[in-house]
Amino acid sequence: MAADVVVIGSGVVGASIALELGRRGWRVTVVDKAGAPGHGSTAASSAVVRFNFSTLAGVSASWEAHFAWAAWAEHLGCDVGQLARFERCGLAMLDVPAAPRSAYVPLFKEVGVPFEEWSSAELRERIPGIDVGSYWPPKRLDDNRFWADAESTLGAVYTPDAGFVSDPALAAQNLAAAARFHGAKFRFHTTVCGVERAGGRVSAVVLGDGSRIPCAVVVNAAGPWSTRVNELAGVGADFTVSCRPLRQEVAHVPAPPGYQTGSGVGISVADMDLGTYLRGEAGGGLLVGGTEPECDPLQWADDPDAVAAHPTMAVFEAQVTRAARRLPELTVPNRARGVVGVYDVADDWTPIYDRTELDGFYVAMGTSGNQFKNAPVVGKFLAAIIEQTENGADHDARPARYLGEHTGLEIDLSAFSRKRPRNTESSGTVLG
Repeated sequence: MAADVVVIGSGVVGASIALELGRRGWRVTVVDKAGAPGHGSTAASSAVVRFNFSTLAGVSASWEAHFAWAAWAEHLGCDVGQLARFERCGLAMLDVPAAPRSAYVPLFKEVGVPFEEWSSAELRERIPGIDVGSYWPPKRLDDNRFWADAESTLGAVYTPDAGFVSDPALAAQNLAAAARFHGAKFRFHTTVCGVERAGGRVSAVVLGDGSRIPCAVVVNAAGPWSTRVNELAGVGADFTVSCRPLRQEVAHVPAPPGYQTGSGVGISVADMDLGTYLRGEAGGGLLVGGTEPECDPLQWADDPDAVAAHPTMAVFEAQVTRAARRLPELTVPNRARGVVGVYDVADDWTPIYDRTELDGFYVAMGTSGNQFKNAPVVGKFLAAIIEQTENGADHDARPARYLGEHTGLEIDLSAFSRKRPRNTESSGTVLG
């Protein structure tokens, strides 16, 4: 039963960490209360791959990660059966005061992300049927101002290399299969009820059935349960950033006529102006999610296990009606259809990838619904932090740096520190 590393959580992030540590020769055991990889928050992800972040490290990580998605079989490095598929459809980030072009276009230039700046006329031409009116700030449907005509128009910044992953749960399963190839073991339907320590460091993980897994390293990648796992380990006192579980819904509706292009999937739209994001699906579907507009109360969850798993008509109608304001040919069905997920939200919507005050205990948490896209490099981030720290370096004093294999970009991992100053440049939404 002994392992070098126990990873708690087999979502897309936990599975990626297991793969990268396995590649480096660590004996890895992954434990998860679910029945298979990717059955938690990962399965409810919209799996959008985009590059709009408020920090240089965020943009660099997403740009590096997209090369892995685009060459997924090569990233995995072994036969894992059916593969998740990356759909390159492009994304238009609509202009909005909360996230102006001036905040992220310079980062695109520094990192090397290709982009186009569109006027309202170009936006109308590139996305058939779109309403280019500016309605900022977002409003509730019962606010008469929601229905008022726009007094101005907006443009967008388009990134042609953005897209989405066809099946997020399958992506996690692919990573888990590759991790198994490198010796990782997975234990499902398994809860963690304690973390033992000896001599000031991790010594074992205690499971719900009373058994123990002796280990030298634990990685908390438990998603919305991550804070609870930290409490079991007695860590978190020195964190300057906290995390909370947040219930979220993503609506599924038929795409309106004209939205899909010759490639079969229309351009994704990040629309903070109305408080939504849109992305197509192969086969004529459209996913509509929210961007946490101030007019909508956030559904914080004290207990992720108690979250209602079915979409509600109130949230569905609000999100799809906002989307229909942007795409007027979109119809609003009279029955809610979609998925419910729980985000592990950090105070500044930026993740924590770091060690903790307990030697041997590491975290990959606060992924805030915006880190699915970065999963291929998150595993590499944690491997770099763990190997440097376990070899005696002080990651707090001299943070690890990761050199991108595809881009050559050096990413300072202190940007994801548990002790970082709060990211004041964050949009305060899932867009980060």
